[in-house]
Amino acid sequence: MPAPDAEGLGPEIQDKTDGSICVQYHPNKSGRHEVQMCYEGCAVEGSPFSCMVDQIDGSYVTAFGAGLVGGMSGQMVSFTVTAKQGSLSKLDVKVDGPTKTEITRKDLGDKCDISFLPMTPGVYNIIIKYNGKEMKGSPFVSKVSGEGRKRSQLSLGNSSEYSLNVLETNVVDLVGSIKLPSGAIEPCLLKKDSEGHLCVGSFAPKSTGDYAVHISRDEKPIKGSPFHIKVGDKELAHASKVKINGPTTKAKANEPNTLELDCSEAGYGGLSIVIEGPHRSEIECKHYENRKYAISYSPHEPGIYILNLRFADDHLPGSPFLLQVEGEPSGRIRETVSKNMEQAEPVKKNQHCEFYLQIPGTNPFDMEASVTDPDGSTELCEIMDEEDFHYRMMFTPQMEGTHTLSIKHKGLHISGSPFVYSVGQLASGGTHKVQVGGPGVEKGEVGFNVFNIYTREAGAGELSVAVEGPSDALIRLEERPHGFLGVSYKVKVAGMYDIHIKFNDGHIPGSPFRVHISPDSGVARNVTVHSLKDRGLQVDKASTFTVSYNGAKGTLNACVRTPSGSHEDCFIQEMDDGLYGLRFIPKENGVHYLDIKLNDHHIPDSPFAVMVGSMAADPAMVLAHGDGLESGSCGTKNKFVVRTAGAGSSFLAVFIEGPSKCALSCREVDEGYEFSYTPFATGKYLITVKYGNINIAGSPYQSEVTASGGSGSGRKPSPLNETTSMVVETVEKRPGAKSLRRFRGDASKVQVRGPGLKKARTNQLQSFTIDVKDAGHAMLCVGMVAPNGLPEPELMIKKNNPTQYTVSYKVVEAGEHTLCIRFGDEEVPGSPFSLAT
Repeated sequence: MPAPDAEGLGPEIQDKTDGSICVQYHPNKSGRHEVQMCYEGCAVEGSPFSCMVDQIDGSYVTAFGAGLVGGMSGQMVSFTVTAKQGSLSKLDVKVDGPTKTEITRKDLGDKCDISFLPMTPGVYNIIIKYNGKEMKGSPFVSKVSGEGRKRSQLSLGNSSEYSLNVLETNVVDLVGSIKLPSGAIEPCLLKKDSEGHLCVGSFAPKSTGDYAVHISRDEKPIKGSPFHIKVGDKELAHASKVKINGPTTKAKANEPNTLELDCSEAGYGGLSIVIEGPHRSEIECKHYENRKYAISYSPHEPGIYILNLRFADDHLPGSPFLLQVEGEPSGRIRETVSKNMEQAEPVKKNQHCEFYLQIPGTNPFDMEASVTDPDGSTELCEIMDEEDFHYRMMFTPQMEGTHTLSIKHKGLHISGSPFVYSVGQLASGGTHKVQVGGPGVEKGEVGFNVFNIYTREAGAGELSVAVEGPSDALIRLEERPHGFLGVSYKVKVAGMYDIHIKFNDGHIPGSPFRVHISPDSGVARNVTVHSLKDRGLQVDKASTFTVSYNGAKGTLNACVRTPSGSHEDCFIQEMDDGLYGLRFIPKENGVHYLDIKLNDHHIPDSPFAVMVGSMAADPAMVLAHGDGLESGSCGTKNKFVVRTAGAGSSFLAVFIEGPSKCALSCREVDEGYEFSYTPFATGKYLITVKYGNINIAGSPYQSEVTASGGSGSGRKPSPLNETTSMVVETVEKRPGAKSLRRFRGDASKVQVRGPGLKKARTNQLQSFTIDVKDAGHAMLCVGMVAPNGLPEPELMIKKNNPTQYTVSYKVVEAGEHTLCIRFGDEEVPGSPFSLAT
């Protein structure tokens, strides 16, 4: 027994005759003692046992137990303190750590057993005092490890939006700032609410007074700016005024548990719900109206969870709640495989390069691959068709730098494309650079399902793939060269599965992927689609096609996934026994995906990809560059440019996720769009750029935001990840072309008056006036059509002053004439006018 002085300790072993033994020793000095125990010459489990001994007020106090050193999150951590018989009332124990913990204490004579339940991994300080004095070694540092608690979160920003009651068709080129009552000026987030009004996002005032919102476009204030917001006490965020109704201490696993949160009297602030526990939880907002929320949450398994409810970053009364989740276990099984991925060898220009993928359900005659170099030149790759839907793409780069590899089937990108391929020195890697694609992370059937993982740009590290669901999964990894890995998994039971993909113990973007595994499709294989056009569709023009059952029986469902991410149901009508007509009306350009299912099983080739618009928006031709994608400063604008020239027109979406909301703005430039974001806290921010709802090559990016000189570290980081987003409907740009000035006016505010609008008179000059004073800036178009369908030959416009025009016309043909007046792309009120002679 090593000790400060091992002599005279005299350990005594006493058989308790109940299957246990008692070991006693008599320490003579303070300090750490170790008790080594052997049974038949072998050390017993846990030996040597560590005990801290101290002498306080003439009495020895001893603390020992594994809990003083560490433990596992989600499991009880225990230790014991002994003192003089009858003096345990003088003992005081506290535990400080990453989360609030409740201590359980049991006094037995001269022994006190202490236990606590750490819910989060981290360092816990155990403070032990006897008679008001800390014992030697206190505070004890207990390191709690393990995989950690699963964290599920939902952030709602509706309650922090302040509407300015201004209609804006586009937020591009708008820049906003807010002047606080203290005189300080901060950038602010501008967005459109559900009714199309411009509003200030993440508005959470900290003091009363006048807040002035300045909004400009092209460095000129928009009409009405600055907008003044009077903030009194009722507008300030008060977490204590949020009313809670629903289960906060007990809940059921695998069942909806509904919380009702009323923020109507709590002022302005964001609402967040975070659940930590041994398993993930599903959280969704079921209903929202007048700042009142109905939140449904469903933990996957029974156990002890922590429910955090915050408003404007402050805990609601009683939060965090210790939530006892009861019910039957889900029976979900998790299987995991891991593999060490080595650093890929860099390639040089003029060196042969290969890509190797498995793409089930494709036809080699419809496959196409191309590579785009840093200068924008694109060349086709050679494709070799190998067995079991394996394809080998080969190309020879002519220069160093970042290349973009596009892989398409029937002219549309496959899942995961476009890919980044660095020639020359590889850039710094990271978890966010792992790319995943394939049907196995989108849908599946009972049996084998496959997908691809690309780690070349991520560098070296440990990759793990886990499949969790109603049945065990047989997971196979197919090692391929050049940083590719094929994954196949086989499951026996239909249901919802989660696919967890981690790199260096961190989830890659999008993980875990939720995949609905259907039973064997069976009769759904008989269903066929006829007359479906996959090209040449137009916005607002109905597309119709037929579906034939071919002897199958069941219920047919169909929906369209749009480029902007929404889902629209198709209209279905029975035309004959086993024959149905389907119709949908696209509302935007880009690639739409049509899901057609029979009895909730995809029919062959579903989802079907269809192109709306004459020119495809190609995310492979979109590039992002700028310092703001890699680093930034807190409290200042950080910029990057998304180049869309040559990529067609579509929806460009930017998402920034990190420890704080960001003030995000966008302005149009010659080559595309320049984004500026101002983070309010230091840390790592993930920037995702999508074009037509597809990640561009290189996205997502990770930016390290540090404190700017002299401004400190900004605000305190949020306890949960905050997301800021902006969606821009782009215009088609050509490489090297200058951007045309885009006018934005409000046709509804154009005033048209005069006798010439009431009736036309043949061979008489008539007139009316047009006033655009309050309508902004746009192109004014006036046209008149005679009864014979030809334009009227005599129509004149005269400018009276900067905002008023007089229109004169003379008609020569009797009948009904049509007068059209447009401001920008919209008709003015009353247009078209019908004028009879």
